[in-house]
Amino acid sequence: MDIGPSELIIILLIVLVLFGVGRLGKIGGELGSAIREFRKGLSGEDQPDKEPKPATDAKDGGAPRP
Repeated sequence: MDIGPSELIIILLIVLVLFGVGRLGKIGGELGSAIREFRKGLSGEDQPDKEPKPATDAKDGGAPRP
């Protein structure tokens, strides 16, 4: 039981009538943003650095500031 091109066109027309052109554009944009965020999460790009480095003072020979 495969879905052919004619069935896909009918489904797309029904969705277009139900949601309208403006809403479909919004849904597509939100879906694209969600996919990008998902990929970022998988690759670990959005994870912060492990430990922030403490600020040092050059006058004290590189000792950390209190």
